[in-house]
Amino acid sequence: MVTTPYERMGGEETVLKLVNRFYDLMDTIPEVQEVRDIHSPDLKMARERLFEFLSGWFGGPQLYVEKHGHPRLRQRHVDFPIGVKERDQWLHCMFKAMQDVGLDDSLQKELQQSFFKTGDFLRNID
Repeated sequence: MVTTPYERMGGEETVLKLVNRFYDLMDTIPEVQEVRDIHSPDLKMARERLFEFLSGWFGGPQLYVEKHGHPRLRQRHVDFPIGVKERDQWLHCMFKAMQDVGLDDSLQKELQQSFFKTGDFLRNID
């Protein structure tokens, strides 16, 4: 039986832990300052929206779509300078968060590839 990443990681509780760990890391790792500076000082809304988005992206409830419509990722990120450095800093936080919350190694590798493709798609500066 094929299961979704959402089911494989443990559902809502783990997605929430992942998002919170991701933003906690972004707030504390000096080497990711450029990507942190793109975000507003208060990360509450960013946490909510990423949780909603990832829930659906991982194959769970489509919370983001239900509240905000189609994600239109590229359009929603066009006003933020995203280059290789910002992409890599974001990925660093997400990969570390996946490790810290204890996602299965095979799931981490699968998600790392998907996150890289998406992050690279969002680049809008060299």
